[in-house]
Order: sequence, then C-alpha cells, then structure tokens
Amino acid sequence: MQRSNTYILVFTAIMTVIIGGILSFTSQVLGPAQKKSIELDTKTQILSAVMDLGKKDDVLGIYNKSIQSMVVDIDGNEVEKDKKGNPIVAEEVNIVKNYKMKPGKREYPVYEYKDPSDTSKVAAYIFPVYGAGLWNAIYGYVALESDLNTIKGVSFGHVQETPGLGARIASKEIQDRFKGKTIFDDQGNFVSVAMLKGEKKNPSLFGPHEVDGMSGATLTGRGLNAMLKNYLGDYEAFIKKNQQHQ
Repeated sequence: MQRSNTYILVFTAIMTVIIGGILSFTSQVLGPAQKKSIELDTKTQILSAVMDLGKKDDVLGIYNKSIQSMVVDIDGNEVEKDKKGNPIVAEEVNIVKNYKMKPGKREYPVYEYKDPSDTSKVAAYIFPVYGAGLWNAIYGYVALESDLNTIKGVSFGHVQETPGLGARIASKEIQDRFKGKTIFDDQGNFVSVAMLKGEKKNPSLFGPHEVDGMSGATLTGRGLNAMLKNYLGDYEAFIKKNQQHQ
C-alpha cells in the first residue's frame, strides 16, 4: 500500500528520535566503562616501559603508587594550566592531536617512576612517542634511567603494521633490544637510538646507540627511528635541565 509523504516524514522523524534516544542512553551507560578501559590500557602501556606486568596485577593500584606525572613545554618548563586556565593532566593529553601540531605548540607529558625502595627518588622517566610506520601510526613509551640517558625499557604499539614483520615492534623480543642503549654521545650531544637495517641477532655488533633491525621491516624501522629521534629530541631541554640536578 502506498504511503503519503506526510506519513513517511512523520515515521522517519519518530524513528530518528527513538534511535537517537537509544544511542544516547547506550553512550551514557557504556561511557564510564569505555573511559575506564582506555585509562587501564594507557597506564598499562606506561608501566610496561619499566616493568613486566602480569595479567592479575593491579595496574591502577601500582600506577597510583609509583607514577607521578607532569606536562612540560618544548623548553622543558612545567605547564600546569592551558590557555583557558584549566588544569592540564598528563594522562589526558591527546598525543594524536599533539602530533598534528608544530613541536613548539605541543604539550609533552612526563611520567616519573618512583624508586620502590625510596619513593622520594625517581628511578626512571617515561616519555610518550608517536609517529608513522609503514601503513599507519606507531606509538609507545620510552623509559630512561635516572641518568636521563640510558634506556631502561620501551613499550611500543602499532595500528596496522604487517604481522610477523613490522608488527614485531610490539613484541618483547624487539623491545628488549633497546634496554641499556643510550641517547646521548660521550660529548653530551643528543643522537637518539636507531634500529639498523637487517637482522643479525648479535648484540656485540652494535654500538651504544644502535639496535638490531627486523628482517623484512625496513620501512617500519625507519618510522620507528624517526619517531624516537623527533619526540625524544623534543624532550631534550627538559632532559638537560634535570640532568644538571643529578
């Protein structure tokens, strides 16, 4: 049976209101759970740069006891409020949004990992990094020892790197290769750390700023190197200021 235009318009309007109400209700119900899941995932990644976490570990409890965060600018100065006067929380800084800005305009989170035996001391500094891999975004966290030079650990992730090749940056095998490497040379110049082309699996062949590569994943490795050099370089002013206080 053919319906009139009025009937169709009224029916469409009613369905729009109903569906909109359902979506709004679903968003309100699931919103807190989604926010909690994102918080858990983020804090897990941050902690993974300095420790091995088990499935049963109380991530949020460990984080609250061992991590103190702040936000700094490109000059290494702490920034407590945004232009509107609102407090800036490191855990809420949108790294993806920041990545699209010029370095001088970004907000740079810093996470201090406290010494378990003496919480008045910083055992490591953790910095977020973000860049482009072969197919899509790559990201992660780099933890530096209290000397702000030696890599304590890293935690990398990716959106769409090739399984078995570039996607290996998220594996413990690859991430462990960064431990003990340094980002400054003997003269105190920032040089970052670079993954080499090819895979030799012989630690004795690599210098203090070099990491064994991944077979078949040269472009992902290049993206990883650029990410580390660009982001750690942006933290250089903060690092140098705090090295002076060691």
